[in-house]
Amino acid sequence: MSESKNMLTTKELTLLKDLLLLEEAVCKKARLYSTITMNVKLKGELENLSKKHEQRFLYLFSLL
Repeated sequence: MSESKNMLTTKELTLLKDLLLLEEAVCKKARLYSTITMNVKLKGELENLSKKHEQRFLYLFSLL
């Protein structure tokens, strides 16, 4: 039985799901911490971190 090149295996789908959950969690935590901190430099770093993880999330989601 041959699979199409665009089809993902069950294992690949499971890994993508796990990565999506992790990227979402890190993005949300970084965003939350950026609203809590009073340190301006740290706030900027956390906002950048949140954006990077959001981009990774969106890229991984596009693979589905």
